[in-house]
Amino acid sequence: MMNHYPLWKNLLIIVAILVGAFYSLPNLFGEDPAIQISSTRGTAVELAVQGDLEALLQRQQITAKSITIFEGKLMARFANTDDQIKAKAAIDAELFKEADKRSFSVALNLAPATPAWLSSLNALPMYLGLDLRGGVHFLMEVDMRAAIGQAVERYSSDIRTLLREKKIRYVGVDRQPYVEGQRGTVEITFSTSEERAAARSEIGKEYPRLELNDADNGGKPVMTARLSENEEREVRDFAVKQNITTLRNRVNELGVAEPVIQQQGKDRIVVQLPGVQDTARAKEILGATATLEYRLVDTEHDVQAAAEGRIPAGAQLYRERNGTPVLLKRGVIVTGDQITDAASGMDSQSGQPAVFVSLDGKGARKMGETTRENIGKPMAVVYIENLVETKMVDGVPTKMTRKVEEVINVATIRDAFSKRFQTTGLDSTTEAHNLALLLRAGALAAPIQIVEERTVGPSLGAENITKGFNSTLIGFALIVAFMAMYYRVFGAISSVALFVNMMLLVALLSMLQATLTLPGIAGIALTIGMAIDANVLIYERIREELRVGNTPQAAIHAGYDRAWDTILDSNLTTLIAGVALFLLGSGPVRGFAVTLCLGILTSMFSAVMVSRALTNLIYGGRKLNKLAI
Repeated sequence: MMNHYPLWKNLLIIVAILVGAFYSLPNLFGEDPAIQISSTRGTAVELAVQGDLEALLQRQQITAKSITIFEGKLMARFANTDDQIKAKAAIDAELFKEADKRSFSVALNLAPATPAWLSSLNALPMYLGLDLRGGVHFLMEVDMRAAIGQAVERYSSDIRTLLREKKIRYVGVDRQPYVEGQRGTVEITFSTSEERAAARSEIGKEYPRLELNDADNGGKPVMTARLSENEEREVRDFAVKQNITTLRNRVNELGVAEPVIQQQGKDRIVVQLPGVQDTARAKEILGATATLEYRLVDTEHDVQAAAEGRIPAGAQLYRERNGTPVLLKRGVIVTGDQITDAASGMDSQSGQPAVFVSLDGKGARKMGETTRENIGKPMAVVYIENLVETKMVDGVPTKMTRKVEEVINVATIRDAFSKRFQTTGLDSTTEAHNLALLLRAGALAAPIQIVEERTVGPSLGAENITKGFNSTLIGFALIVAFMAMYYRVFGAISSVALFVNMMLLVALLSMLQATLTLPGIAGIALTIGMAIDANVLIYERIREELRVGNTPQAAIHAGYDRAWDTILDSNLTTLIAGVALFLLGSGPVRGFAVTLCLGILTSMFSAVMVSRALTNLIYGGRKLNKLAI
């Protein structure tokens, strides 16, 4: 009896090993300390900036490994962190003029050193988690008081507009201060009970989700409109989810690979940014609060006179990105929180880049009224952001808020529109795409506050990698030594199969672009032990077959075939536990579960198929009298 695999099985094993070797290869190249420069306007960084940076580094005698522009972002790589930090200081001091600094984001990070030919074939290294790569961890709390307050303020404004449209007289509409445990309330005061009854009927029809109650205040009839419990819950949920979406878009400015941004509890958000070394820049971007407003352009007054300080009543002076003054009317048409969707595309008539915007019901009604009355007149989109910066005041670090207000787009109203309309006049499809992102998720639904901050330095991350690698290597070496002494040639076969198992596991993690953390390394170490356990079961079965007098070839065949059921059962139960950990766990637990489940699959392949293929190669075509086992 001879042991042979059919050709297709041998080819399958060879292809699997070659693919595994190819996709695990990028993990050997490590990372370079790098500086990323990107445009905060959504446009590509120009070649002129690259030339200026090269000249600056040459003057400062700082050597860069490479300076390239990829996907519109400039990346400068350095041999060590000392050169990286010196280059960052030089860039902050000299590269940009003061007026241009707001247009560019400069961030320190770690860039994969994978060769271009591997990257072009989509062979990329695994992402490393915060504990291995270093970076920053933030725990942020959403200001629910502000979120509820904004919802009540919108209702307050809408109720005033509704009562004026229905010609119902009222004394006043006041927003009551929000108190924790009490839902947001709008109080409307009337002169007569008849006016209150008429208002109750109209408000009830227009806003059925408000709870309306009658009361008296100083002898005057009063009606209170309160958010329902369901609506307040939706406002809270929306504030957290919208902020998560916004934070994810903002993190793109930092060039972070595989950030962790997820909800924790009812009103908190966890943000982990592996590889980010510029903590101050990360806090500045993540903590900024922004809003969008649509306003009419004031064409009746002289904008130059306004720029010189003579601003007419009812108007406000803004500036475009290039510094051009624009005079806008004070009245706000709609704000960014009334936008339900935005998408970029091309204008069907002019072929120019455009952004298609959808509004909610209240915003659509207000936009419809305004555009009907102002066809042919220009309308502007205003971006307002409050940046929190840390500056030294009398030698003490002090947080200061800087308000940025700029007109990002001016377009002419061609026709009356309400719920869905388009904004044109953009420079490129890239700007249209980024403006759509900004409109869809550029503004935080409610302010956030950083309540916890942790920083893991790259050196600590490197130390964790070294310890994890060394522990896995030592475990591998001890297993190889034991198997070689105890099972001789078969021990060597199992050691080769174990190496293939580790290579395939790393390749799978790289292909899936999974994030490896310290618990993930623990999962790899556990996988090594489980993989060798399968070989032990096979080899002990072969020994038993030899003891009862079977020939060596028959013993090999029986050992692999009869041990398979036991191997399958033991691995299947562990796989079920790993899937349960993945479904029910979070964070590091899920990372451990991913490596464990993938490791079980690769170990079953390597310990059974690869080791048997090697056994067949060594013993399959020979007549044997004994086995070195």
